[in-house]
Amino acid sequence: MIKSMKGGRHSASSNSQMTVDEIRLIADLRIMHSKVDELYQISKVLQTRHNENAVINCADARVLAEDIRKADELYLWFIRLKEESDRARKRAAAR
Repeated sequence: MIKSMKGGRHSASSNSQMTVDEIRLIADLRIMHSKVDELYQISKVLQTRHNENAVINCADARVLAEDIRKADELYLWFIRLKEESDRARKRAAAR
């Protein structure tokens, strides 16, 4: 089990070595965090610079629809992760 530490560092519990899969997971998560932030920032720039009607009128409708579908899918996955995290936190607090 990997514990999150301040500054985004992780340590293996019970002083055990991290597995290759754990290292890969951490690397993948860092990439994901970066890409989510990048998507958030560019969407904020679009919202600030352009009104929604202009975005809709200038966007390729099929590509925009696919982007929205992907964002919805990602959002639902984040919700599932949040719910599981909340359940795990409650179980740990109940001990």
